[in-house]
Amino acid sequence: MASKRDYYEILEIDKNSSAEEIKRSYRKLAVKYHPDKNPGDASAEEKFKELGEAYDVLSEPEKKAAYDRFGHAAFAQGGGGGRGAGSHDPFDIFKDVFGGAGGGGENIFEQFFGGGGGGRKEERNRGEDRRYDLTISLEEAAHGCEKEIEVNKTERCGACDGVGGEPGSKVVVCRDCGGRGQVLRSRGFFQVAQNCARCRGSGQIIDKPCKRCSGEGRAVAPSRIKLRIPAGIEDGSRLRSSGQGEAGVRGGPPGDLYVVIQVREHPVFERDGSNLFCELPIPFTTAALGGEVMVPTLEGKAQIKVAAGTQSGTVFKLRGKGMPEFNTSVFGDLLVRVIVEVPMRLDADQKNKLIEFAASMGEDNSPMHKSFLEKARDFFS
Repeated sequence: MASKRDYYEILEIDKNSSAEEIKRSYRKLAVKYHPDKNPGDASAEEKFKELGEAYDVLSEPEKKAAYDRFGHAAFAQGGGGGRGAGSHDPFDIFKDVFGGAGGGGENIFEQFFGGGGGGRKEERNRGEDRRYDLTISLEEAAHGCEKEIEVNKTERCGACDGVGGEPGSKVVVCRDCGGRGQVLRSRGFFQVAQNCARCRGSGQIIDKPCKRCSGEGRAVAPSRIKLRIPAGIEDGSRLRSSGQGEAGVRGGPPGDLYVVIQVREHPVFERDGSNLFCELPIPFTTAALGGEVMVPTLEGKAQIKVAAGTQSGTVFKLRGKGMPEFNTSVFGDLLVRVIVEVPMRLDADQKNKLIEFAASMGEDNSPMHKSFLEKARDFFS
């Protein structure tokens, strides 16, 4: 199996990069490799997934600290969809590193200092967390929206109602560990206690496991989940839907669902926080004579007044016409950069009129050109 790439290499940053630099690099690369911009490109899709995984770790201080110290081994047990996703408990990080989170692996502290049956039943049987990438439009990000997604995940088994046993089955002592929940393994001079693989550390098993779910109390099924996307959400934001992850084993509590938002590139607007930017072509006659022009906004249309003699590249600010700031009633601005459009095809009559116009202008009506010639005089001498 191919080894994982370094998360810093994936995001094209170094270990000293600030949180803002990490976010900025992720957003730039996510736009570059987004599936909408690279339809059918499997390589771009894989890089897009890598970016999401790398950002998920390096954007959170606890996960970043664990990664800086232990590398990918810090998340070897939980991965992107286990307890590592979304956990902010530093002890959970150590459990993942040393093999105590999930599965049947032993915790290094329990190995040498006794342990206590592998932890509480609720923690042992808790379902895994899940990640779901959801792409929305800029308009949906601006106004907020409701989405319904379908996720194939484990749900409580309908045949046994999550119990894990056939009708009439009984809970009996696990014969492998004798009810202790742990078994001893010899490792050189040491005897190491680890969670029993048969009963998952509970010390009990069901004598007649459910035929449908093989005693786990859960089975894979499609699940439809409704989500509310708040207005002003940014690209790369993560929403948590509690209890919508994988079902727990034998009636254990479910994990959580983490929805990572990807905002689709817009054909007109570019976003920077709560501000929007766009470029607006205007006729050179309007730039010269002045006038009013229509500007697109997320709400529809607006008008800006162009003064006579407006130069290409002039920026107009429409206050409050940008994006809402997350969880506030404050709106950013729309910044419109006008581009003076020069006609490409002229008939003979139009050319003659422009020649007459140019002859009538004189130097006083071209101050920028005159200033440039004065600065560059030495180059032409």
